[in-house]
Order: sequence, then structure tokens, then C-alpha cells
Amino acid sequence: MRILLTEDDAMIGEGLRLDLRRRGHVIDWVRSAPDALTAALAQDYELLLLDLGLPGGDGLDVLRQLRERGSRTPVLILTARDAVMTKVACLDAGADDYLVKPFDPDELAARIRVLQRRRAGSAAALIEHRDLALDPASRRVTREGVELNLSPREFAILQALLERPGQVLSRGQIEDRLYGWGEEVESNAVEVHLSGLRKKLSPGTIQNVRGIGWRLAP
Repeated sequence: MRILLTEDDAMIGEGLRLDLRRRGHVIDWVRSAPDALTAALAQDYELLLLDLGLPGGDGLDVLRQLRERGSRTPVLILTARDAVMTKVACLDAGADDYLVKPFDPDELAARIRVLQRRRAGSAAALIEHRDLALDPASRRVTREGVELNLSPREFAILQALLERPGQVLSRGQIEDRLYGWGEEVESNAVEVHLSGLRKKLSPGTIQNVRGIGWRLAP
């Protein structure tokens, strides 16, 4: 999952970035309200983690502007503000969830999985397709009940495909799931990861749609 993290505290931001990367997410990190608005409008993120007290503006104003401009990116507020009226204002402005600092990283991870399931249109904890079952919480994939040993990027590609059954994902969409800002992308990186993944799946599970991208077989 590619996430935009907005946090001006360097220690908190670095801790979140490292923990979420360890859990398999791609993290882009900004530290001010203007940068958050610019990045969220320029890139199709799957989630925005948004602090309220930011340099250059308030996170609530960023949220309102995003919704006014038609952004449907899920927004999870991370803030020390615990007043009920602030929570109500954020939720009414279009936030999808609200978590008060300090919080347990495992709780944040669980809330992210909920939003991920909601975005994919599923309430089930497991993502299943044919002989495959993917568990985002444990980061395990099984094929006919036997666990597969996938690399982090193979896992990310498979999860992206499973979340959009039948939809063709382009090279750019897959790269967005694998690489954040400043990470060098080799010209054939996607093909290399897909090749390794295909060898571990049943033949024909992933189809190449020539000139467009890749999708799961029906």
C-alpha cells in the first residue's frame, strides 16, 4: 500500500515510516500542510495519514480542500487532539478514521488494514482467489493451504492484483505500489518481480495483457 504520511515531528515521523515500511507499505513523508496538499493532489495514494497541527496550516483545512477538489483518498487522522468536537469536525469533513496520539503501532496497522479492505470493497480479513489466500495481517500467502515464500515486493504485487480482481494494472500502477520517492527503479524491475511471483503460483494465474499491463486470470 502506498501511503502519504504527514507529520512534522521528526522522531514520530521517522518511527512511523520505519514501522510501516517494515509492514510492507511504501511511505512518502511530508512535514507541512502545503506539502501535504500538493502531494495528495499530485499522486494517487491509497491512504493519507494526516496530522492536524502542521506548519503552514491545519490538517483539517488540508482535508477540507482535498474533499472540495474531489479527492477520494482515504484519510486517517493521527493527532494529539482528543476533543470530541474535533473528532466530529474531522469525520464530518471527510476523514475515514481518527486515532489519538500516543497510539500502539499494532492498532494503527489494524486500522490501515480496515481502510484497505474498505477500499477494495471487501469485509473479509483474507483475500482469496482460486487456490490462493492472502492474509494482510500476518503477511502470509498460501496456495492450496501450503504457505508460499514470497519476497516483500512479490507480496505487494500479488496483493495489488488480488484487491482488483479482473482489473488490468499498468507498469506505472505496480511501480507505485513498490517504490517511494527517491527510490531508483530499474527499467525491467516489474518484469523481474512478476517473473519470480509467477513461478510460485499456478500456471496462468497472472495474465499479461499485451501493451497494457497485468491482471489475475478470472
